[in-house]
Amino acid sequence: MRKVPELSLRQFTHGDPSARAAFSQALSAGLRDYGFVVLVDHNVPVSLLDDAYAHAVEVFGLPEAEKRDYVGGLRGYTPFGTEHAKNNPTPDLKEFWQIGHEPEPGAPPNPFSAPNVWPTRPAGFRSVFERLFVALNDTGCVLLEALAPTLGLAPDYFEPLVRRGDSVLRVLHYPPIGKGADPGAVRSAAHEDINLITILVAARGAGLELLDRDGAWLPIVTEANALVVDSGDMMARLTNNVIPATTHRVVNSADSHLSRYSMPFFMHPTADTSLAALPSCIGDGALYPPITAGAFLAERLKEIGLKA
Repeated sequence: MRKVPELSLRQFTHGDPSARAAFSQALSAGLRDYGFVVLVDHNVPVSLLDDAYAHAVEVFGLPEAEKRDYVGGLRGYTPFGTEHAKNNPTPDLKEFWQIGHEPEPGAPPNPFSAPNVWPTRPAGFRSVFERLFVALNDTGCVLLEALAPTLGLAPDYFEPLVRRGDSVLRVLHYPPIGKGADPGAVRSAAHEDINLITILVAARGAGLELLDRDGAWLPIVTEANALVVDSGDMMARLTNNVIPATTHRVVNSADSHLSRYSMPFFMHPTADTSLAALPSCIGDGALYPPITAGAFLAERLKEIGLKA
C-alpha cells in the first residue's frame, strides 16, 4: 500500500550540502508523486502545539452567541456551515478561526489583510496563536527555500514573496456529527487548497484522505506532532502542473461522534505576485492564463462562499 513519504526537516536545517540537496529532491518528489509529505523533526515546539490544541478546544466550547461576536470575514470566527468546497453547494461540517499577519502601519490597502480578531477568553489565546503563526510561517519559508532549486530557482526566490504574504492560519473544529446531520454533508468535501503550500499540524482526529494518482482515496495517518505538507493551486499554476494540486477531503470517519480539531497554515504570496508559469516548467506551453495571486485568491474565495 502506498504511503505518504516522511521527511526530516532537520536534514535540511542542520545537514551538510549533500543532505540538504537530498532533502530538496525528496520534498520535490513527494509533492510531485503524492501532493503530500509528512514532516518530522521540525522547528515547531511540541509544547506549543499542545497549547494550541488546548486553546482551540476552549475557544470553540464558548457559547455560540459569544463566538459570533468575533465574526470578522477573513479574520476571526467563521460560523459552522459557512464554507463549502468549490462546485459543491453543500456546506462543510466545520467552524473555524482565522489568523494572519497584522497589517503594517502605512501599508497600501490590501483586501486580504485586516487586523486580527482576538477573543477575550480563553486567556492566552492570542499569545499562543501569534507564536504558532510565526513558527509555521518560518517553516513554510524553509520548505520553499528547499524546493526552489528543484524548480531552477535561487534558494531565496520565494522569501520576499511569502515572508509577509497573505498567509492564513486556520484553527478548525469539526463538531460531533449527530443523527440529524445532512446525509450529503461531510466534514470537508473533496477540494484542492488555493495557496502555494499548506502546512497542517497533524489533526486531533481521523478522516484526512488524499486522492492518489491511481484515483483511490489514501488515508493520511501521522504521529500527533508531525506536520503534513501539501501543494495547492497556486503552486500548480506557478509550476505548470509540474507540482500539481492534490484533491483531499476529511470524511465522516468512525469517530465522527467526537470533535475533530485541525490547524492548517495556508501559505500565500503577496497579492501582486504573478502566477505565470516559471520558465523551467513551461515545457510545450503554459497550461493556465497569467493571473496574480490576489486576483486568483479573490476568485476562489467567492467560489467557496467566503467572499461576496
